[in-house]
Amino acid sequence: MNVAIVFNLAGVVLLFSSAFMLVPLLTSLFYRGDDLKAFATSFLITFLSGLLLYFLTKSRKKIELKHRDGFAVVTLSWLVMSFFASLPYMLAGVTMSFTDAYFESMAGFTTTGASVLSNLESLPEGILLWRSLTQWMGGMGIIVFSLAILPILGAGGMQLFRAEVPEIGVEKLKPRIIDMAKSLWYIYAGLTAVLALLLWISGMDFFDAVCHSFTTMATGGFSTKSTSIAYFGSAYTDVIITVFMFLAGMNFSLHFYALRGNLSRFARSSEFKFYCSVVFVSIAVVTASTMQSEYPSILKALRYASFQVVSIMTTTGFTTADYGKWPVFSQMFLLCLMFIGGMVGSTGGGMKQVRILLMFKQAHRELYHLIHPHAMTALKLDEKHVPKETLGGIWGFLFLFILIAVVATLFMTALGLDIVTSGSTVVSAMSNVGPALGDAGPADNYFAIPPAGKWVLVLCMLIGRLEIYTVILLFMPIFWRK
Repeated sequence: MNVAIVFNLAGVVLLFSSAFMLVPLLTSLFYRGDDLKAFATSFLITFLSGLLLYFLTKSRKKIELKHRDGFAVVTLSWLVMSFFASLPYMLAGVTMSFTDAYFESMAGFTTTGASVLSNLESLPEGILLWRSLTQWMGGMGIIVFSLAILPILGAGGMQLFRAEVPEIGVEKLKPRIIDMAKSLWYIYAGLTAVLALLLWISGMDFFDAVCHSFTTMATGGFSTKSTSIAYFGSAYTDVIITVFMFLAGMNFSLHFYALRGNLSRFARSSEFKFYCSVVFVSIAVVTASTMQSEYPSILKALRYASFQVVSIMTTTGFTTADYGKWPVFSQMFLLCLMFIGGMVGSTGGGMKQVRILLMFKQAHRELYHLIHPHAMTALKLDEKHVPKETLGGIWGFLFLFILIAVVATLFMTALGLDIVTSGSTVVSAMSNVGPALGDAGPADNYFAIPPAGKWVLVLCMLIGRLEIYTVILLFMPIFWRK
């Protein structure tokens, strides 16, 4: 692994992070907030650190970015970004410890939406915008953003893209990786702008509309209100956000083809059809469950069930109701949806729809072989043969996901947390959802979690956001051998 190029690119990422800090800094200046000095100081520290790191590791000759370098750059970038992103929280005095500040910033960049902050309405506008902006940056991936505007990465860019985005289902929309990343970001930014306009029309003030459009398209879930979307009490707002959470949970390559008028891609995508089926069936199940005990009318039950199902499955984490008071069946059903997540190539977390679909197909094929042991069958996705290596990778991913979740849950229980809080917070963190059950339910936050537990959840967020393998590889001795 080339250490110099890894730290050089991490320095470039810090420079871009510092540029984004100017947005809340100007916001704080506009609103005359108490956090102006905090953002000015944070900007200078981040900018100078990135500049120093970049020039100290800059090479005069062109160095090709290797596959291993890509994995190291991605993981290091997320760790370093989260560290510097925590500075405004500490300097503005909105968190009492570095642990809380780092937890909040990692939850932002990983689009997890788990928060240690309460009484959000009292926080300065600059801090609220920074929370939303970190999720928007992390939504499509700061590495992909760097690819879109940094020709310095050149041909080696594909290594970074593969490390940031799951390889299954990702298509080269254009011949060059930089052009592809640009296309994805234009779509991402365009949908964000449209959503902000619709939310503004719905009655939100402009600031709230912008912040919620950032966190909706990022499937992040940070809100400017302590009670999340429930604060606004608008059915129109609920519907608009539900639709855009659904869009954010889709593979962005489908949006690309839709803009070009190629709608046949939707009909040919097995994952998209599976995604729609899971969403509609889940809404029907949760509606039926809550209508019996929580809501007197089917329309009201449908409104709240639809929002929570889409919010949880796309791993956004917004809430319009305290589902911790819903029937236990509904709570467990939503917990299961956390595992599934959005489509590959979306901003959502979780295991991803295509992995679940392929596991169903593989299970069906195994059962078929028990009845017809001599039959020759091939597992296909969208009429394309799925290699054994891909299936092996999926089963390995599932095993590691469950193993890490079990070990992390055991650690959380050792800290004195109950099993519901422990298990649900770990699953929520690994799936990048945010709200969990128990003491970290939709009506609470993560402030009461012990410091050691917060660091466990920080690691779970990072592992989940970077698709497990990217982080785990760094702990293997073979990764560091020449």
